[in-house]
Amino acid sequence: MVSSPHEAMHRIFQEYPDLFSRVSEVLGVDIPPPTLATALPTDLTEARPVERRVDTLLRIETEHDGHFLLAIEAQGKNDPRKTASWPYYVSYLHNRYGLPILLLVVCQDHTTAEWAARPISIGVRQWQTLALNPLVAGPHNMPVITDVAEARKDLALATLAAITHADNPDVGAILKTLSAALRDTPEAIADPLVELTAQGLGNRPAAQQWRNLVAVDLSFYKSFMSEEIRDEGRAKGLAESLLLVLEARGIAVTDEIREKITNCDDLQLLRQWLHHAATVATAEGVFTEE
Repeated sequence: MVSSPHEAMHRIFQEYPDLFSRVSEVLGVDIPPPTLATALPTDLTEARPVERRVDTLLRIETEHDGHFLLAIEAQGKNDPRKTASWPYYVSYLHNRYGLPILLLVVCQDHTTAEWAARPISIGVRQWQTLALNPLVAGPHNMPVITDVAEARKDLALATLAAITHADNPDVGAILKTLSAALRDTPEAIADPLVELTAQGLGNRPAAQQWRNLVAVDLSFYKSFMSEEIRDEGRAKGLAESLLLVLEARGIAVTDEIREKITNCDDLQLLRQWLHHAATVATAEGVFTEE
């Protein structure tokens, strides 16, 4: 099953195709900025049973250096099968479109990034028939952006950098910087970046940090993710209030009841329990008339 971080690491280039020119600069490769980028079909399957699909494929046009194809692969772990599929992608695309090809691999951990950057050689010991050198973006070379002004200069790059540093011990500072940079950004620009960041963090502990930041710093956004985050924040607040009322009234709360209250995300039900908490004689009484 494709993970949320996997989707975010390549989908951000679909949303912001010109991001690659800044990423290539970070990676030390001189790629001219695009004048136009066109998303192409990602299905590389031929008329045979094996299906091959690249994550994101963009046709990049530049002002002076012509066109090229940018194939983007989001990689979450070492996968020996890629030593066969990546050369296939490049050969197939070159044959189909007749354009130069760049393969960019985006990773979130150093081990995978180091593995992905290894040249793939096809041939015999005495002669290399085909060599593939992926360009890799990951925590080893993407910037750690903790300055709000720097993040504001390029919000898409700041978002990708935050995603690639999802496991960084300082990810809290990175995410706080990004949320602060998005705070005064028009909603139409900020919302997709809020969503991509949440998706890119997956189920890591940093994901909850991001949700908390969005709930506080970006509370005016109306995106689905933001609404969901705010609902979670309201549910957490109601649960804490309910437990405080019971504690103030000297009513004992078992671990089982505490868990039931804190795990509830139904706002209407929590409000009902909170109302009951003011009059019940036991903690179990808050659940009456559920």
